[in-house]
Formats: sequence, C-alpha cells, structure tokens
Amino acid sequence: MKRKIAVLAMTVFIVFLWMITLTDLGGIGPIMDKAKLGLDLSGGVYVVMEAQTDATGAELETLMKQEQLAIEERVNDIGLSEPVVTIEGDKRLRVELPGAEDAEEAIETIGRTGYLQFLLADGSFVLDGSQVKDAGVMVDQKNGGYAISLEFTVDGAAAFAEGTRKAYSGSVTPTIDGVGARAIAIALDGNIISAPNVNEVISSGSAEITGGVGGFSEDEAVRDALLIRSGALPLPLQEVNSSVQGAALGMNSLKMSVVGGIIGIALIFVLMLVIYRVMGLAANIALLLYIPAIFWILTAMGGVLTLPGIAGIILSIGMAVDANVIIFARIREEIIEGKTVRVSIGSGFRRAMGTIIDSQITTVIAAIVLYQLGTGPVRGFALTLIIGIVLSVLTATAVTQLYLQLISENRFLGKKSFFGVREDNSANVAIRRQFSFIRHRRVYYIVTAAILVIGLGAGFARGFNFGIDFTGGTMLQLDMGRQADVAEVDAVLRGSGIDDADIINAGEGGRELIIRTTVSLENEERAALLDSLYEEFGLDDSALMTFEQFGPSIGDLLKRNAVRAVIFASIGMLIYIIIRFEWKFGIAAIVGVAHDVLILIAFYGLFGVTVNNPFIAGVLTVVGYSINDTIVVFDRIRENLRKKKTKLDALIDQSINQTIFRSLMTSITTVLAIVPLSVLGGDVIRQFTTPLTVGILAGAASSIFLCSPIYYQICLALDRPRYSGKAKTPKKQPPRGKGDSGAVV
Repeated sequence: MKRKIAVLAMTVFIVFLWMITLTDLGGIGPIMDKAKLGLDLSGGVYVVMEAQTDATGAELETLMKQEQLAIEERVNDIGLSEPVVTIEGDKRLRVELPGAEDAEEAIETIGRTGYLQFLLADGSFVLDGSQVKDAGVMVDQKNGGYAISLEFTVDGAAAFAEGTRKAYSGSVTPTIDGVGARAIAIALDGNIISAPNVNEVISSGSAEITGGVGGFSEDEAVRDALLIRSGALPLPLQEVNSSVQGAALGMNSLKMSVVGGIIGIALIFVLMLVIYRVMGLAANIALLLYIPAIFWILTAMGGVLTLPGIAGIILSIGMAVDANVIIFARIREEIIEGKTVRVSIGSGFRRAMGTIIDSQITTVIAAIVLYQLGTGPVRGFALTLIIGIVLSVLTATAVTQLYLQLISENRFLGKKSFFGVREDNSANVAIRRQFSFIRHRRVYYIVTAAILVIGLGAGFARGFNFGIDFTGGTMLQLDMGRQADVAEVDAVLRGSGIDDADIINAGEGGRELIIRTTVSLENEERAALLDSLYEEFGLDDSALMTFEQFGPSIGDLLKRNAVRAVIFASIGMLIYIIIRFEWKFGIAAIVGVAHDVLILIAFYGLFGVTVNNPFIAGVLTVVGYSINDTIVVFDRIRENLRKKKTKLDALIDQSINQTIFRSLMTSITTVLAIVPLSVLGGDVIRQFTTPLTVGILAGAASSIFLCSPIYYQICLALDRPRYSGKAKTPKKQPPRGKGDSGAVV
C-alpha cells in the first residue's frame, strides 16, 4: 500500500512539474520566462578584453577585480538588462550585454580607461585618479561599521588640501544634484560614487571617508575603495574576442533545436519500449521527471541557457538512458538465472549500482575539467552535462526502481515475458553469437593504425582547417536581402584594405553573406568595413546578423587549454580507476582515451572539418563518454575474475559479450538524441554534435575492440607463463591453443 501511495505521489508530482514548466500555473512558470537566455538565443553583444599589464599573482588579481567593478558600473549605465562581467583566466574580462545591438559603441564604452575625479559641489576640478596613491578599508572606531581610507601622492595631497579648504569654507554654490556645499564628490567616468562632507581642512596627505552613524557596511566600503583604486590604477584593455548575435537568428536556432530535441527524445522513448517493454516504460517515466527537472535546476542555480547548453542537456538525456540500460541488463540476467521478477529487480539494482557510479564519476571528472578550463558557451555545455549526469543517476536508481517494484507486484505485468525474458529463460532481444575478441585483437590494432595514419597524415599533409577562434580573424554574417555578387563584395573588401577573405553565400536563396577574414579587425576597422558594405548594397544596421572577432592570442590559449584539459582529465580518471580497479585497467583505459581523441582528430583532418572552440568541448566529452563505456566492460571483467576459474582470454571475451548489447544500446540511444538535433539545430549546435557523434562511435569501438585486449596484453607482458598457457611442469600442460590462450585465473 505504501508503495502504491509513493507511486501515485510521484506521478502527481511529475504531472505538476510539467504543468508549471509549460504553463503559468500559480505564477511559477513557464520555464522559458524564468530561464536566463544566452546571447546566442536572446541576441546581444559579448566582448572579451585582455588587460595590458605585467602584474602577476595577488597584485594582478586585485587589479582585475578593480577593472571588473569599473566596467560593471559602465555597462549598468548603458541600461541593458542583466549585463554580465566575469574574469576569465588571469588577464581577461568577458562582458555579455543581452539586448545590445551596437557592438562598436558597446566595445568602445567597455574599453575606455577608467577616469576618476574629485570635484567640488559646483563641479570644479580638485584632482584626478593619478594623484590617488591608494584606497583601503578600515574599521570605523567612532561611528561603527567600516570606513574608507585614502592616501594621496605629494601633488595630490596639496590639491586635496586646497579642495577641502574651499569646501570647508562653505563658499561653494552647489550645482551637482545631491552634493552638498561642503562636500567633495568622487566621480568615476562622470558618475558620482561618493560625496562625503568635509569636516576640516585636510593637508596630511591622507583622509577617511565615513558613512555617518553606523558607518558603511563592509561590502559598501570594499566596493567604493576598489572603484577609487581602479581610477588611480587603470588597466588598458585590448579587444581579443567579440561577437554580435541577432535575436531573430538566436530564437530560430532555439526553436529548431527544441524540435530536434523532441524528435530525438521521442525516438529514445519508442526504442526503450520496444527493447525493454515494461522496464522501458518505467525508464520513460523517469525521463519525464528528468527532462523538466534539469531545466529547473539550471534556472535555480542561475545558469544561462545557451545553444551548446541545450546540446549538453540532450546529450545527458541520451546518457541518462545508460544507467537504466545497465540496470535492466542486470535484472534480465537475474531472471534468466531462475529468480523471480520481484527478487531480480532488487538484486539487479544492487549489482548495477557499483558499475553506474564508476562509469558516471569518470564522465563527471572530464566535465569538471572542461568547466574549469572552458570559456563562455563551453562552460555552459559542461555545467548542463554535470547536472544531467548527477540527475540521471538519481532518477534511474530511485524513480525507475519505484515503478518497477510496483509493476512486479501486478499479476499480469509482473510476468517475466514483460521483462524481455522467454519461458525458456532466454532473452527476447539479445546478441546470441559469442565473439572472440582477444583472438583477433591484432586485426583491430592494424585497422586502428590504418585509420589513424590515413586521417592524421591527411590532416598534417594539407593542414588542419582551424577556425578563426584558433587562428585569429573576423567573421561577419549579413542578411543582404538577395544573393550578393561575390566579386562586388570582394571589391569592397579590397577597397577597405582586406585582400585575403573567404566570401560565401548562404541561407535560403543565398541571401545571407558570410565573410571570414584571416586578419583580426580592430573595432574602428570593422565599423568602417560595415559602413562600406551598407553603402554599397543599400543596407542598414539591421542587416548584421552576427559577427565574431578573435585576436591571435585567443587561438594559442584555446590550444593550450585543450591539451591541458585532456591531460588533467586523463590523470584524474586514471587515479580513480587505479583506486577502484587496478593500475593495469587504468593504463588500458587511458590508451583507449588516447585512441578516441586521435580518431577524432583524424576525422577532422581527413574530411577537413573546421577545428574550433566547440571541438574542445567535443573532445573532453568524448573522453568522459568513452571511458564510461570502458568502465562497464572492466567492471564485468573484474566481477568475473573474482568468481570464475577460467582462461583469461576466454574470461575477457565472455565479459565483453555479456556487456556488448548494453554498449550498443547506450551508443544508439545517445546518437538518436544527437542526430535530429544536429540536422535541425543549425551550425552552432552542429559544431558540438559532430565531434560527439564521431567520438561516441569511436568510444564504443575502443571499449570493445581495444581497451580489453590492451589489458590482456599488459597481463601477458607481466606474467607470460601464467597467461600464455605455459605451466611450470610442461608434461602436464595441455596443448597450447591458437591466439595465446590464457591459463586458468
């Protein structure tokens, strides 16, 4: 009875969650009104600026915080909704301005050096930021709370003394709103940040600003002190990466991505029902909870929904099926062994838990590294992937189990035939042939080597097709209203001093124009080029659909981060596998990871696919996804080693055959989720899904054909007599079989 009540409550909750997700029930939803949309969906401008300074360590960190505060003040004055200013790496600031349309004006506003002034109430100048030596925070012993301490240069001390003398005399006629006659106003970029009254003439070269009775709060004091220091110690900024995204283009991409996602999810639902029957029904119900839950969790965390983030959600839905597939395989095995359905469900979940945790943690490790080393949309992709993985484990182990336990108590639905097992205790859907993977391992080595040589050789021979985010450059996409003549566009570019550019007609009827230059155009150069194009073809500002700008230093950073990300993720996963398994499994798994990364690179080299920032996200996701599959196989090998006395090669073959259906099902469901999204989601989504699709297939192949044979090779190299069939007493040794038959272990 309690279980029925729990199932009813869960069902009501799932229905309620979907209602508030899609409608405005109770003023809570819908989710799209609550979620923060990224610039690629809402439209707007983002720019990455690099500080030009030799400062390092704590000094650089302090200066960057000052710069961040100063820029936040500026972008808030632009009047846009929810601007975001974040520090990326050591010297970079990323500024996102949703709703902004004029990129040149926004970038000019952001890039100005901060200008700090001390003014009398009538607006007359006292001193500027260059004459302020320092500003700090101190405890206000007299009024309580906190106060701001100021220290001036020699020239600044004299100027401040004269200013306080005039203010203290009361002879100043106020003209600045809100500033009293005896006050000195402190303005940053023309905005008053503080206007303390002068209580005496100050000629000591230092001063204190107090907040009256109760003083300033600590946050207020720290903020104002940082703003004052930012005027005293401004950092010049240089644009290294910028982009404009049209709102209409972004929303169209969102709609198509949603359609693609719905198709992919529907395909997964049908496949689960066909293959797993009532178990598939329980998994689908769990997914109905999972899908809205991941959106609400992301929104509650203040996350920003981007197109790559949507790709991460769809991918995580495909991977959420994986936990269910592992569980269902265990339940079927228990039923086939002769246990009742009810007992099989309980033992199947228990036996699957270790495998699920091990496989998902390795993927989370890769996603965390991706989040730490990624920027912008890549971090959004990683965040949604992490949330999705954690949520998938919870829904699979709690919700799916709850519904299956109730189903098992039903006389009709609790029959083993509804769980995909025939009356003769054989699986209804299974791969019946037993393959000899270890015996033919050299064939797989040769095939893999051939693919890598051809792909990598082609890439290095003709050069990889690096995008402008690696090489530096500018990309402009305009709606021309008609198919533009490429020769005419090229003439405009050459007239603007741009001799090397790719010009492509795109979109319906070729009315869209994409221009890619290998030169990173400065803000003024880009504005001049756009003006020339507008004048030549009779366009206005609305023609600009999107642009992207990458300075040459961005590409070097991306390459370094890509290498570091793969290394750090591999080290993290290797440590985890060694702790949970043993070092031989760890080495074999990392060889598989290296294989998958190289296969992906070879694919890009062979077919000339553009290598860009999303490629890094694809590589890291493939690293985590591939090892997820490998861990499932290794977990079965470890389990069989504990309980079976058989030859090692036969044991490994048996373990792979026991898990091969699960490997194929997981790959199929994930690809089903990705392919419709790739077809309908547009170029931005496709940049993420292309490496994922290739990597998923490569990962499935390496888990089956490479990692386990590598593990066997390591065992053979360390103790050949034990694993090659060479016993210590040759007379009693059975004849050696073909393919290095293993000894009993």
